[in-house]
Amino acid sequence: MKKKQTSQNKSIQKRSPSIAPAADRRATVSYDPLDAFLNEIKQYPLLEPEQEKELAEKYQETGDVSMAATLVTSNLRLVVKIAFEYRRAYRNIMDLIQEGNVGLMHAVKKFDPAQGVKLSSYAAWWIRAYILRFVLSNWRLVKLGTTQAQRKLFFNLNKERQRLTAMGIEPTTDVLAERLHVKPREITEMERRMQSEDVSLDVEIGDASGRMVTRGELLPSGDEPQDETLSAAIFNDDLAFHLRSFGQGLTGKEAVVFQDRLISDSPKTLQEIGDQFSVSRERIRQIEKRVMSDLREYLENQMDGYFNAEPEV
Repeated sequence: MKKKQTSQNKSIQKRSPSIAPAADRRATVSYDPLDAFLNEIKQYPLLEPEQEKELAEKYQETGDVSMAATLVTSNLRLVVKIAFEYRRAYRNIMDLIQEGNVGLMHAVKKFDPAQGVKLSSYAAWWIRAYILRFVLSNWRLVKLGTTQAQRKLFFNLNKERQRLTAMGIEPTTDVLAERLHVKPREITEMERRMQSEDVSLDVEIGDASGRMVTRGELLPSGDEPQDETLSAAIFNDDLAFHLRSFGQGLTGKEAVVFQDRLISDSPKTLQEIGDQFSVSRERIRQIEKRVMSDLREYLENQMDGYFNAEPEV
């Protein structure tokens, strides 16, 4: 019996795969996506200014995607450099690089070599813009800055406060406002936003009686009477219909300003629309003002019953 078991054990050992020693099993190679990306972009050579200009001119003429790809890959190191400037504001550096790459591709698409500016100098603005927008959109659940001025203030406020402290100057609200060319209330508002924390409405807390309830349960009810709710729904439907009708009558720059800025959930900046049509942001601001004036007049004519209704006594 023992001989039979011994032969079976030997047979099992022969069929079993060999198990590596413990030391070999521990010798695993860790994968770092940042190192992998940095090693990958090293294979793309940098372009000389003359080569870059010639390639940009050909891409502008032909729209050849391969030429755009060459312009992008030759400037990937620039994206990494700028992304590292914001690594303290956002932990995942690869996310910043990814957003910067999108900005770089947009810059290559919009770049005009006839302006006499290097692509890297032009692209740096777009790369920073995309990274800044990403950081502010993901730094907290509640957005801290929605306008270009607020985004600039968010990144410069603490930096300027530290600079003043190092110079021996007390960084008061008035001093910061003067140095950053903003109003004192903007400083106060941004500081309040930065110091406050996101709070979940589902977190349980104790009420006056000691019962555990959520923050959401303690908020006042926003329910409106049924007649007011119905009236608001009818008004919103009428407004949406007339907005669509007004927008269908617009063309060119006016249509883009109306759709992408005035009624968009994620409105573009004046600069973005200006770059789209190769005009100044001031020109787009003038168009926006005219469209808003026409829209107001149009709604007053089409929705006269709402605008000129007699108030209830």
